[in-house]
Amino acid sequence: MHFSPASFSLLTGTAFALAGLGSCTSTASSARPESGAAVAPSAPVAAAPAASPASPPDCAHPFGLTSSGELLYTLTDANGKPLGELRQRVVGFGEEANKKGTIKTTTVLLKSGRYDAAGKLIHQQDLTFRCRQDTAFTDGMVEMEFDNLRSFRDRYFTDVPTPLAWPHQPAAGSRLPSGGVVTDVRSSAVDIAKVSTQLQNRRVVSGPQDVTVPAGTFACYKIEAEREAVVQPKPDIVRRTSQRVIDFYSPGVGVVRTEVYDKNNKLQSTSVLTRRTP
Repeated sequence: MHFSPASFSLLTGTAFALAGLGSCTSTASSARPESGAAVAPSAPVAAAPAASPASPPDCAHPFGLTSSGELLYTLTDANGKPLGELRQRVVGFGEEANKKGTIKTTTVLLKSGRYDAAGKLIHQQDLTFRCRQDTAFTDGMVEMEFDNLRSFRDRYFTDVPTPLAWPHQPAAGSRLPSGGVVTDVRSSAVDIAKVSTQLQNRRVVSGPQDVTVPAGTFACYKIEAEREAVVQPKPDIVRRTSQRVIDFYSPGVGVVRTEVYDKNNKLQSTSVLTRRTP
């Protein structure tokens, strides 16, 4: 499926619904899209038997997704207490090309919703995943720390995301580019603050190794990174927090498990792939 330029531009921007936050949001390169319907709630999911090996990565289907693809992640705290779910579903495919038309990029548009443990929608985003040559990319907007924006009510936001690269053939010991999002917060007259979240110092630690989650068993690479969240209300005032993030990434599937640790290396939260419908 290919979008016309007009319809495609409406979907590639970023939109989210955040409880208690009144604002206008845009990206640096596109108009604000329609929010659309929330990602539908899911029925309880039982643990699945071990899955067969994933298909080889295919750039025509980034992360193995198709037009009917859906992903469900379960979020828990350090003690295994449910924090909620992340639900993502594919809403369309598109294609981009460089100016000479020699390099093609497949795009997948997804509706992503974060829900609390009671099933209430907390926030919603429109995301774009991509695949080009031998690398797939997740949207840098995935890294946004919505809590850091709560204090900026009735302001305008301009988001500048940098995609996160996920190679089809990772090599242990290799480094991966940083990615994330920078948000400029402003009023109608002046700039107010910069809010950013970056996943940096990314490196492939080991792999492949079998990792079992409710969605199945996948051959994964262990990728460690530092997540740095920054709120800068003034040039000389910076609030900075850091976390260590471990992703277990399976080429052709995506991230199947994420562990987040604080600066003292204490586990804070875990996300696991509970269901995957390609």
